[in-house]
Amino acid sequence: MTTARPESLPLLSAPENALIELYGQPQSIWTPLPGPQTEGWLSDADELFYGGSAGGGKTDLLMGLAATAHRRSLILRREYPQLKGVVDRSRELFSQHGTFNSTNGVWRLNDKRVIELGSVQYAQDVTKFQGRAHDLKAFDELPNFLESQYRFLIGWNRSTIPGQRCRVVGAGNPPTSADGEWVIRYWAPWLDGQHPNPARPGELRWFAVLGGEDIEVEDGSPFDHKGETIRPRSRSFIPARLHDNPYLMDTNYEAVLQGMPEPLRSQMLYGDFAAGSRDDPWQVIPTAWIRAAQARWTPDGQRGPQDCVGVDVARGGADKTVLSRRYGAWFAPLEKYPGSDTPDGQAVAGLTLSALTAGGTANVDVIGVGASVYDLLRQQEAHVSAINFAEGSEEMDRSHTLRFANKRAEAYWKLREALDPDKGDGLMLPPDTELLADLCSPRWSMKTRGIQVELKEDIVKRIGRSPDAGDALVLAALPADGPLMLWGNDGEYDT
Repeated sequence: MTTARPESLPLLSAPENALIELYGQPQSIWTPLPGPQTEGWLSDADELFYGGSAGGGKTDLLMGLAATAHRRSLILRREYPQLKGVVDRSRELFSQHGTFNSTNGVWRLNDKRVIELGSVQYAQDVTKFQGRAHDLKAFDELPNFLESQYRFLIGWNRSTIPGQRCRVVGAGNPPTSADGEWVIRYWAPWLDGQHPNPARPGELRWFAVLGGEDIEVEDGSPFDHKGETIRPRSRSFIPARLHDNPYLMDTNYEAVLQGMPEPLRSQMLYGDFAAGSRDDPWQVIPTAWIRAAQARWTPDGQRGPQDCVGVDVARGGADKTVLSRRYGAWFAPLEKYPGSDTPDGQAVAGLTLSALTAGGTANVDVIGVGASVYDLLRQQEAHVSAINFAEGSEEMDRSHTLRFANKRAEAYWKLREALDPDKGDGLMLPPDTELLADLCSPRWSMKTRGIQVELKEDIVKRIGRSPDAGDALVLAALPADGPLMLWGNDGEYDT
């Protein structure tokens, strides 16, 4: 690395000067590799996602930041057994520079830095770290974590040390299951190929949470919203590949990655976030079927009258009220409202009436708060159907061999059949990444009563959020008045 001339130092940023000082230390604990690791060390992002392919030096960046740029750090893996590799690497780096308490997983370095190593296997495990301040919150293999865990834990990214930089860094490969695709939504400008305004690697983008939704804003300037001063936070993504790590490139690791089956090969070797993830063997609807239906969708695909509006009513907390409008095989973009904006049945009924057009039927989930929405719509003489997912079903699957344990199983399985690429109905679903994740979430099992689909409450426990968008679309896909009406090849409705 070329040493900066003294007269040029005032022109450099504070992180750049700190990096030069780090390189100047004869016995530095760690220095970043040239390229992406150095870019990650220097990044100004409040929340940085680093990585992509395997072997790009992801774990080392997290440890290096903790040992050189931060005073109190927390480095997490999702499951405790996964932490062993992190502990082993930390011993290689830090053994000559501090002491390690293996019981608590805490390094205390000689220069007073504290580095905690931990895990949060279950959704509720995050409470172990509630209120614990760290100026670096670091997540190793971020897509393995739940979005709810990530958002909860970064709430204590703070420091009382004057001038200490605070930031969040997640490192990881592309998600290998649908449960990790929240990372693609969170860093959509860099990772979602359908994002309307893509960002360059390392570019900063600013986001604010308004009404429970992440909204991209122009810059980091504070602004007023409903009487509150909102301060946006910046995000960025820096890709790293095996070729950026000379230590691993001198080994046979590239051949190992080249020998992996697809889509793992593309994910691990190239950091390809568009490569398909592996489905759980008990996933109700295959991810590829949903993606194909979204690829068929076009903004002008609506033809004919409205058939149905699926209404999934928020049940409080971070839940959303979601409306899904269906016109034959074409589904309109979902209408999502924070639970705080739909505090009662009257508010949801008003939104539903606005979404309904002549001839359309509202399918309302009447379990819990949805019952009042149904009653209010009936009072307005709207065409509305009460859907109780818990009630029994007399229907059978398309082969007429399998029964359903309840209406929920029937609704999800019928949507699966309609999305079947060989025998399905050519549905066109809006290209919504949250919808994709929601429809991929439910698992199924075979019970004495027939096919059982995972309860919404159990999905929330497993993935840390409510699949409201998926349930709304499933409700819209249910027949409103008889069989589902679909477009035939002649451009007319078929039954």
